[in-house]
Amino acid sequence: MIATLLFVAFLGMMFLGVPIGAALGLAGATAIAVANAETPWFGLLAVPQNFYAGLGKYPLLAIPMFVLVGSIFDRSGVALRLVNFAVSIVGRGPGMLPLVAIAVAMFLGGISGSGPATAAAVGGVMIAAMARAGYPAAYSASVVAGAAATDILIPPSVAFIVYSVLVPGASVPALFAAGMFPGILAGIALIVPAVWLARRHKMGGAEADMPRPPFWRSLREAAWGLAAPVVILGGMRAGWFTPTEAAVVAVFYGLFVGMCIHRTIRVRDLFTILREAGELSAVILVVVSLAGIFAFSLSTLGVIDPITRTIVQSGLSEQGVLGVLIVMLLIAGMFLDGISIFLIFVPLLMPIMQHYQWDVVWFGVVLTLTVAIGQFTPPMAVNLMVSSKIAGVRMEQTTRWVVWLVLAMTLAMLLVVVFPQIALWLPQRLGY
Repeated sequence: MIATLLFVAFLGMMFLGVPIGAALGLAGATAIAVANAETPWFGLLAVPQNFYAGLGKYPLLAIPMFVLVGSIFDRSGVALRLVNFAVSIVGRGPGMLPLVAIAVAMFLGGISGSGPATAAAVGGVMIAAMARAGYPAAYSASVVAGAAATDILIPPSVAFIVYSVLVPGASVPALFAAGMFPGILAGIALIVPAVWLARRHKMGGAEADMPRPPFWRSLREAAWGLAAPVVILGGMRAGWFTPTEAAVVAVFYGLFVGMCIHRTIRVRDLFTILREAGELSAVILVVVSLAGIFAFSLSTLGVIDPITRTIVQSGLSEQGVLGVLIVMLLIAGMFLDGISIFLIFVPLLMPIMQHYQWDVVWFGVVLTLTVAIGQFTPPMAVNLMVSSKIAGVRMEQTTRWVVWLVLAMTLAMLLVVVFPQIALWLPQRLGY
């Protein structure tokens, strides 16, 4: 009964438009109060304790810093210089600008690790350039949204940090290493349909006539941006700083490049940058802390074990259970944001992982891939919302294009499921 109340209260509040964090916290608190009906106020003492416990974890310190990095690099002019450098390499021609958009978004994933931030940074440069070259706005928005989704796979990644907090045994360095090759695979999977669609529908007719930036000048101008992932990831690998400290290093590096090298950030811009990063970080961390109440109610009120037994004893094979979970997560990704999916489903899925002895790092990568697909799958597609707004189109106009990109990234995810070493080879090689 209490388990039913917990989920009915949560889903009911969601349908009424209550914010996801408040719905998680209120549903969990209600279930705790009902379970301790004789002494409800005594039982509710667990609510503030678990609110703080959900937030008081050292790796979560990296989240506001990486969000701030995304805001800084959005204004630093790095994206424009990386685009010019990429164009100088691949040249001009049908399908080349979509390829550049995906490649630059993947590279920026090695700096900020936030899909919406990258969609804003790359979209601000590429959507206008693709419009001048003759690409439809809806197609451009779809490509940018899909490209930005690779950012939560390529380290550093906010999603991996949240997953490491929820799952014992999944370290941040191991997850960062495991996400590298699947992230690159997802990017390549997006490039194929993006270029094919552009050439099949004869888009970008004016692109061949646009000037090609000189290689050496573009390389010189993009050098500071190209060095950023080397500083961040190389410093972590060399042991100079932890992933949390790397986020702070990235903030100061971005400010140095934006204020001293490119001079695109002024002192009066800092307040706006800090305010935007603070608001977004607060939303993420409040949801994380309120989800701690929900997770506590799941674990202490005997909700997880019956669900686990039902799934394990359903008669499905191990592969069948995994397939059902992936489909369920893909559907959830169409309606919920990535952080909420991690906070709701990971506590439920951990006993299933333990029963089948799935590698927690590999499963984290698979889960993150499903979340990445959801970031540009309508109706709840945060990356697509950002890029559609920049392109000035309605989200439903992108459907005919985005469906090909969704299928391509789903294929990449299935390859990681069938061949786990795509994710696990690098962390094992590095000794994580």
